Amino acid sequence: MPYGPHTTADRQRMLDALGIAAVDELFADIPEALRASELRLPEPEPELELAARLSGLAARNRTDLASFLGAGVYRHWTPPVVDQILLRGEWYTAYTPYQPEVSQGTLQSIYEYESLLAELTALDVVSASHYDGAAATAEAALMTCRHTKRARVLISHAVHPHYRATAATYFGPNLELDEIPVVADGDLAGTTDLDALERLLADPDRPVAGVIAAQPNFYGLLEQMPRIGQLAHEAGALFVAVVEPVSLAVLAPPGSYGADIAAGEGQPLGIAPQYGGPYLGILAATDELVRQIPGRLVGMTTDLEGRRAYVMTLRAREQDIRRDRAASNICTNQALLALAASVYLAAIGPHGLRDVAALGAARAAELEAALAAAGAPRLHSGPYLNEFAVRVRNARTVHRRLLDRGVLPGLALADVEPGNAALEDALLVCATEVTTSDEIGRFAEAFAAEIGSDASTQRRVLAPAGSGAR
Repeated sequence: MPYGPHTTADRQRMLDALGIAAVDELFADIPEALRASELRLPEPEPELELAARLSGLAARNRTDLASFLGAGVYRHWTPPVVDQILLRGEWYTAYTPYQPEVSQGTLQSIYEYESLLAELTALDVVSASHYDGAAATAEAALMTCRHTKRARVLISHAVHPHYRATAATYFGPNLELDEIPVVADGDLAGTTDLDALERLLADPDRPVAGVIAAQPNFYGLLEQMPRIGQLAHEAGALFVAVVEPVSLAVLAPPGSYGADIAAGEGQPLGIAPQYGGPYLGILAATDELVRQIPGRLVGMTTDLEGRRAYVMTLRAREQDIRRDRAASNICTNQALLALAASVYLAAIGPHGLRDVAALGAARAAELEAALAAAGAPRLHSGPYLNEFAVRVRNARTVHRRLLDRGVLPGLALADVEPGNAALEDALLVCATEVTTSDEIGRFAEAFAAEIGSDASTQRRVLAPAGSGAR
């Protein structure tokens, strides 16, 4: 029978003590449209019939598409050893260690993850407790405020829209988040406007705690990260680099160009693309910020008998018992996904990771040439790694029609940035090491056919009566 410790009379006494008539009044601050509603399930069915119906629903998912979708989540080949390790019972069933030193295996897995990511980012300290790249970026923004005792953060508009929205949600009424615009045209179009950044940093009445920029940015372009960091530091602000981890095999790591904090999404490191996650938020920082970084930090030491031992280090009591003063709530540390990233990096090695990034870049160059020949030139002219935007008239419509031709043609940028005229006719496309030349050819052919179909239709519409147009 279900466990229900409170009787109806118990609940009524609690309501009376609170001075309310029903539990629903406790949720009055949540808009009614967002509150949980009654769960309306169909009548029970025999298992055989239910299985058939669910199979029919699952069959509606498209798995035959040639995918060129990136925008923060990327397809990569994962060595089979990653999933085999994750499926072991001692990992799969492990949860947060409330007496951490007893869980030496769990602590070692976190320690190895933090060590590998510290090497990849060229920073001193890595935390292992973040839900995704958006949450890690928001935590990085709050770190800059705590360290500098300032309340204003600047974030580039070229940072992923979801990351910007999450950071804005994290900020309370006493903190301020301002956007740095991107350059509108020219060779630097689509990258952070450094002149605008200088102006925003120059306001003496509104000092800046941190500056956040992405490398590569949301449009796939490479930013002038050393210059952004220099401007931030000259204004007494911290510099936060939002990074894509595979790119760090061929691009300069954030620690090398003066970033104080690095945040990012760890999904490309052995974690399959999934709708809604779970994913892995990366957060790294310099030693100077070690007491500001939220989450779990694991260190290696020796016990009384000289044996290697792993311990939770610099863990503030506020994390558990004084939540109002805590840097962050660490009720989960995404340890299983951090383990996946560790096994992936260990299995593929530094040379393998470099090959993954380089092959993705080569495939993207092939994709760029194919799409340009088909009538979809790049939107921006700046350098990129493996993701870029192309100009496509009626992008949303073309995107929908290409799905019918078996191609997932990236992301229609107007869907994530509505009202931005510069992106109204643009698709964001991506290639990785698993993208094939056949898929690229399929995309280009489908696009050319679609454009040709549109042009033919337009000629018929515009042809004068009696012209003999077909």
